[in-house]
Amino acid sequence: MVTDSDSADSPSPSKSTARVRPKPGERRLQILQMLATMLQEPGGERITTAALAARLDVSEAALYRHFASKAQMFEGLIQFIEQTLFGLINQITAQEPDPLRQLRSIAQMLLGFAEHNPGMTRVLIGDALVNEHDRLQARINQLVDRVEASVRQCFRGAIEQGQLAASEDAASRADLLVAYVLGRWMRYAKSGFKRAPAEGLEVQLRRLVG
Repeated sequence: MVTDSDSADSPSPSKSTARVRPKPGERRLQILQMLATMLQEPGGERITTAALAARLDVSEAALYRHFASKAQMFEGLIQFIEQTLFGLINQITAQEPDPLRQLRSIAQMLLGFAEHNPGMTRVLIGDALVNEHDRLQARINQLVDRVEASVRQCFRGAIEQGQLAASEDAASRADLLVAYVLGRWMRYAKSGFKRAPAEGLEVQLRRLVG
């Protein structure tokens, strides 16, 4: 406890000079947020830990107190992407009983996520992972495979419920829809985030989903 005499003898640092210590986990989040921000900037240059540290006004050693390597930083972003996308996919399939509506909602969500997270779109298409550790691209590939598996299950449900013909191939339909999403992510990133991923989506979904 601080008494009046303690306050008089030991003045507190001014707000302008005091350095606020981040709460546990806060610095780690700040690092990931800055990495995502830098990924969406023009030029698409490879991000170095030196540049990342400079943006955060910390030393590179400070970064490595939270992540053992830059690859772990990217893994942190990928983990966020996975948790967000599959959390939303599970929410859609749990709340919407109609398989075709599930498919439309999933496609809209995937494109909407990209539009709201431009830097992470570069991770999803692998553009930000060039010259990084091979395991990062492998993990993104697994993520896309999981998305396709969820989409395939929705198409199977639509076939089983008679919404699509029994002759339809759920795997092929899922492959086409995921390829469409990947293409839209790619175009969005390569346009400097100017071409909206969901541009013309409603019309195209009528052909892709039914």
